[in-house]
Amino acid sequence: MSSTIWSVDEHLEDILGAVRPLEPIELQLHDAQGCVLVEDVVVEIALPPFDNSSMDGYAVRVADVEGADEEFPVVLTVIGDVAAGSDGLPDGRAVGPGEAARIMTGAPLPAGAEAVIPVEWTDGGTGGGPADTMRSLSDAPQAAGGEVRVHRPVEARAHVRARGSDVKPGDLALSAGSVVGPPQIGLLAAIGRSTVKVRPRPRVVVISTGSELVQPGEELTGGQIYDSNSFALTAAAKDAGAIAYRVGAVTDDADTLRATIEDQLIRADIVVTTGGVSVGAYDVIKEALSSVGDEDEPGSGIDFRKLAMQPGKPQGFGSIGPDHTPLLALPGNPVSSYISFELFVRPVIRTLMGLKDVHHPTLRATLKADGALASPSGRRQFLRGTYDAESGTVTPVGGSGSHLVAALARADALIVLPEDVTSAEPGMDTEVILLR
Repeated sequence: MSSTIWSVDEHLEDILGAVRPLEPIELQLHDAQGCVLVEDVVVEIALPPFDNSSMDGYAVRVADVEGADEEFPVVLTVIGDVAAGSDGLPDGRAVGPGEAARIMTGAPLPAGAEAVIPVEWTDGGTGGGPADTMRSLSDAPQAAGGEVRVHRPVEARAHVRARGSDVKPGDLALSAGSVVGPPQIGLLAAIGRSTVKVRPRPRVVVISTGSELVQPGEELTGGQIYDSNSFALTAAAKDAGAIAYRVGAVTDDADTLRATIEDQLIRADIVVTTGGVSVGAYDVIKEALSSVGDEDEPGSGIDFRKLAMQPGKPQGFGSIGPDHTPLLALPGNPVSSYISFELFVRPVIRTLMGLKDVHHPTLRATLKADGALASPSGRRQFLRGTYDAESGTVTPVGGSGSHLVAALARADALIVLPEDVTSAEPGMDTEVILLR
């Protein structure tokens, strides 16, 4: 372990200086969710690709329904149906003077028609009062023929979605750097793209260590605790945008741990370990990884450090394996582990994804507390808190202990007390890192 005390900023700068975005790949749309585009996507077809109806109703000529009302409806001859997915009226027929075509939502506007009359503005072909729905052909075989009484006039292009009104050929659909979410996938599919070039979501392997750890659902015996870190950090990795793999707790045996990590490298873009990085006699991570570096590769291997922060003083960072996979070794205390992940691992994940904004948002807030908060001199302290956007205040949750998982679960922010602050008074302006 290095004898130098690293600052939080120095450690983070060293980590981010060693990682680069993953190489782009072409993915099918259903595999691209959560990935970042590496190229602009330009529209090749108009959307919608043709003029179509936004209502169930009747395609008409404007002049034919001028002056129509319920007392003196205009009577038009129905010449056929236009369904969604059709090319228009049968045989390419056009709507002529005194004629109308039944048309369904999404169906192309037939030739000759200038607007769509909603079915509720007509008698629906029943000869009665205003209709509330379009009759199906099975209920009324003559519905696509006969006559329809129109009770209201309509303006040109009313209830018509114009060709290219969403996007036109040559328009920029999505720009490089966009995250592909459900709406973006919908747009890509709508303009006919089946694949897209993106940076893949990083694969993160989370390994917890400790012979005292038992998996949830199993029975505890003397001296054992449940493994919460691997679950929390795997969830945090997914939340950051990664594909995450959780490895069950590994016992305090250096050979077993080293073999486990080596086995996981085949599916890892990052390895995250938790536990075993302090100065105890059984701190297995240091023992297992102290000599994994490649002498011919500058910067390889794992460097174990002490950081001027609380919680999270012991940290490890480096690379391992033939592909020099980044490995971040985090402390084992639950709060230390989680805060370390959010400060150091999350930015790595988002850097690998090719995102520009890799950190949680930060802001200034007024400290709301019952009394002064103590902070060790020379260390940057991260306290759990709840942020109130309406009042612009942040309130501490729980104490400063690195084992207080319940307080962490209630927090939505971190209160940052700088290295030169030893006492934070209520009403003090503080930096806040938003976690949600």
